[in-house]
Amino acid sequence: QVQLVESGGGLVQPGGSLRLSCAASGSMLSIFDMGWYRQPSGKQRELVATISRGDSTKYADSVKGRFTISRDNAKNTVYLQMNSLKSEDTAAYYCKAYRGGLELWGQGTQVTVSS
Repeated sequence: QVQLVESGGGLVQPGGSLRLSCAASGSMLSIFDMGWYRQPSGKQRELVATISRGDSTKYADSVKGRFTISRDNAKNTVYLQMNSLKSEDTAAYYCKAYRGGLELWGQGTQVTVSS
């Protein structure tokens, strides 16, 4: 059973940076495509960034140039480096592992951007 655990969220001022981590246990992360999603309070969950097993990346237009997704298969961890944070980036952030019809989600970590 694969489990995903996100960490690294918190309170940051506008313009600041955070790095989120998603650590996997129970299986090798390298066999999955991975994604970061976010869900602002009262709104639908939305895609932030994805990274394939071959390290191809895609980003939502709203985070391009500010966020970077990466993976370290040796550490079984996926990262989301978030720079130049804005108030509209405030949300619960979730990582997802997927392969074929299988989807696995973490429990989420809260990011709040506020002065």
